[in-house]
Amino acid sequence: MAAPSTTLLIIGASGDLTSRLLLPGIATLLAADPARRVEIVGTDLRELDDDEWRSRVETAMAAGDPEGAAATEVLRTTRYVAGDATDAKQLRALIDSIDCERLVIYFALPPTVTALVCATLEQVGAPEGTILALEKPFGDSLERARELNALVTRIVPEEQVFRIDHFLGLYTVLNLIGLRFANRLLQPVWDRDSIERVEILYDETVTLEGRGYYDTAGALRDMIQSHLLQIMAMIAMDPIRSIHERDLRDAIGAVLRSARVVDPVRDTRRGRYTAGAIDGREVPDYVAEQGVQPERGTETLAQVQVEVANHRWAGVPFVLRSGKAMGAIRKQAIVHFRPPAHIPEGFGGRDTGDRLVIDFRPDGFELHLTTNGRGDPFTFEQTVLRGELGGAQLEPYGEVLASILDGDPRLAVRGDAAEECWRIVEPVLEAWTAGTVPLDEYPAGSSGPAGWRTS
Repeated sequence: MAAPSTTLLIIGASGDLTSRLLLPGIATLLAADPARRVEIVGTDLRELDDDEWRSRVETAMAAGDPEGAAATEVLRTTRYVAGDATDAKQLRALIDSIDCERLVIYFALPPTVTALVCATLEQVGAPEGTILALEKPFGDSLERARELNALVTRIVPEEQVFRIDHFLGLYTVLNLIGLRFANRLLQPVWDRDSIERVEILYDETVTLEGRGYYDTAGALRDMIQSHLLQIMAMIAMDPIRSIHERDLRDAIGAVLRSARVVDPVRDTRRGRYTAGAIDGREVPDYVAEQGVQPERGTETLAQVQVEVANHRWAGVPFVLRSGKAMGAIRKQAIVHFRPPAHIPEGFGGRDTGDRLVIDFRPDGFELHLTTNGRGDPFTFEQTVLRGELGGAQLEPYGEVLASILDGDPRLAVRGDAAEECWRIVEPVLEAWTAGTVPLDEYPAGSSGPAGWRTS
């Protein structure tokens, strides 16, 4: 039986997201699964002729399998329509021109524009079975997230709304679940009695690099609110019955409902990079970057301590940090175990606690264990056990698009979870806006501001 035909309608198709991530994601997906039948229709305000659009799609296909039949068919059928998706007449004409078994509308737009297009789509109506895929951040506040949730679920049911979190690729999700629940050594000690603290870090060496959106968002909104809280929820969730969508997303939602920042002044930090060098490349001061408005006080490094107030985790700090222009890439979750209650007298040298380090992309882990020292068995040192976890065949956006095209919402953020993430960070945003938390500085290429605690 032939695979059902799907039309991927990308609204905002002339932007950087489409060329840099969406189209290459489709290319790698088709290379891995050439039986898929996908038509790509792009639309945006910008005028692009057929040759310009096909050139963009062809360049993206070259990243996958340019000689494959699926890629050839995409190039043959793809088209671009210049227009205003907030205009009801134009949007209706565009949707009416699409003839397919299943329609996926991908909003490659800022949140404010996404809301305007969704309001228009509510007037126009969406064909039965339409899937809506919305880029993060989902709204720009708790109030806006609630309004947008109400709007999109008037257009289609919740199970047909895909709020994108490309950080949570299917392999990353399954690796976390497998490591936690399929290992007898870890499962019994995964709670406040054995774990002292948890850190979730996402440090990047990339700088602003022309992404004007970032200056209106900052590290807290862009990464912690959108991604790291979801990772925290997966690390902290209670055992689940199955990996089906409802069980998994119910468990994530329960953690987020229990989470809060106790003191937004004491428990948070923010910083912004100044001029420096990364891998021999000179980096200008953030405020000198094109499009930056210094008076916004946008942070490029954010750190937040979150409490999960439930029986399993009460008293265990979860420290979430993300920054740009750092000296090294760190995409990790670090679980710090409590020291043993008693160590026999006569031993010495223990200065580092046992910990589990989980790496994201490439997925792997390190288990740091205290062992007797080499050369002196009466002292302790750390022995590191390393392992690789299952790796994805697809790039993150390939995994995201596969789940959307298959109608599998496990990788999507449910509406209640999106609202809870905003609830958690809004007191922090208010404190930062009021200036009660200083904006520290750090040279590009460094490990962050002096005095910040890092593992």
